[in-house]
Amino acid sequence: MAKLTIVANIIAKQDKVELVKQELLKLIDITRAEEGCINYDLHQDNENPAHFVFYENWESRELWQAHMDNQHLADYLAATEGAVDTFTVSEMTHIG
Repeated sequence: MAKLTIVANIIAKQDKVELVKQELLKLIDITRAEEGCINYDLHQDNENPAHFVFYENWESRELWQAHMDNQHLADYLAATEGAVDTFTVSEMTHIG
């Protein structure tokens, strides 16, 4: 099975940056403890504080998909409903 790299871009609404940030921070420790998680690193753009990026590596796509079905992700989505402008996920393969 090939490892999977995920780059997730989250852009919060300008008046919801702190709410989204706090909810994203809650995901880190619980996700890092999940089966298959190699790393799960949250970044915040220096020029645009509303832009967050998760850089993740997983042992397999199946284990990442199990992560996406976990309750803490559902809780995050409920807590940030209406607070996020855009959310995009890129599934990538490390090639060098």
